[in-house]
Amino acid sequence: MNGLPRVRLVVVDDHPTFRIGMAALLAEIDGFEVVGEAATQEQAVQVVLDARPDVVIMDLDLGGGSGVEATREILRQAPGTGILVVTMSGDDRTVFTAMRAGARGYLLKGAEPADIERSIRAVTAGGVMLGPEVADVAVSYLTGARSATAGPFQELTDRERDVLELVARGYDNTAIAQALVLTPKTVRNYVYAVFTKLDVKDRASLVVKAREAGIGVDQGR
Repeated sequence: MNGLPRVRLVVVDDHPTFRIGMAALLAEIDGFEVVGEAATQEQAVQVVLDARPDVVIMDLDLGGGSGVEATREILRQAPGTGILVVTMSGDDRTVFTAMRAGARGYLLKGAEPADIERSIRAVTAGGVMLGPEVADVAVSYLTGARSATAGPFQELTDRERDVLELVARGYDNTAIAQALVLTPKTVRNYVYAVFTKLDVKDRASLVVKAREAGIGVDQGR
């Protein structure tokens, strides 16, 4: 031991090869202890509640489930848990969605072991760590999104606003689910909630209303 605090870890990924490899890598790092693994959204929540790790290594695409939703549920029931996303996608909306759900770190798969260790230690200490591939993306998206928070339709939640913007841009539910790392059923529920709150009867009317308010319209960003 080198005097660093011991860190208890759970690895969540639906690909066994990656999950097992990550767990083996982490187990070799001084001060790290892997106390659980999970392959699905539901397993992730249960394993974390049982093992009470310091940090969860979270993939976002969990087959039929969502690492974002797992993150939300974990932090609702165990708010002191640090979530470090390690996933394939580094596009702006995916990064922002994960961070807004409560993740405190975001790396792309393929990150160097030293970057993974550094990120875990930063998250354990209460910090935020973004990999170099996503840091600029996150800053750019957050800067552009800052002015949108005071926009129209204040009755919508942040997530409902995300869904509305993608509907207005012509995305179907499957594409929205992929962009926001949600299940299609969850997207359908959000779309229905937006219909109800904005008092529209169908998708076409919703698109018109959103675009009249400037949502989903390319403003040259």
